[in-house]
Amino acid sequence: MALQLTPELTERLTQVRLVALDVDGTLTDGSVIYGDDGQEVRFDVRDGQGMVWLVRELGLELAWITGRGCPAVKRRAAELGVKHLEMHSGPKAEVLRSLQERLGVSPAQTLAMGDDLPDLGLASRAGIFCAPADAREEVRAAATWVTDSPGGRGALREVAEELLRSRGCWEDLVSRARQ
Repeated sequence: MALQLTPELTERLTQVRLVALDVDGTLTDGSVIYGDDGQEVRFDVRDGQGMVWLVRELGLELAWITGRGCPAVKRRAAELGVKHLEMHSGPKAEVLRSLQERLGVSPAQTLAMGDDLPDLGLASRAGIFCAPADAREEVRAAATWVTDSPGGRGALREVAEELLRSRGCWEDLVSRARQ
């Protein structure tokens, strides 16, 4: 089901300054592959492009808050310009609260996204909370909106596009891509 944007939700999207994301199951499909050289994690390039646009086009702060972490996550965060990477985070609500205080960002100015029970802490500190289509039932119930795409398969891209649309940037971005 496509997101039904109300004028109130569109206005709330225009106020977002911080996008806080879970990693496993949100930016990835939740798979972890162990090899001789460590862990491998699969990221969706569309989600990555969406994050680049959030930083480059909108100047938003990006944070990844994950209870796990590995060199592959650190590398991908660096490639995408994620300034705030919290691996092995512990309680996510506390991590997000601390980050919001450091950045001077209120919960109302925060959009968060997660897929599993530990991510409900992100929901408690965000004015807008999103969940991938394949998130746990309890997480989907707490979400402002549930994406059509599953985690690690374009869910964050849907969110990024709505943030760009809410600020009138999407059509210009599409126009520039055609040149």
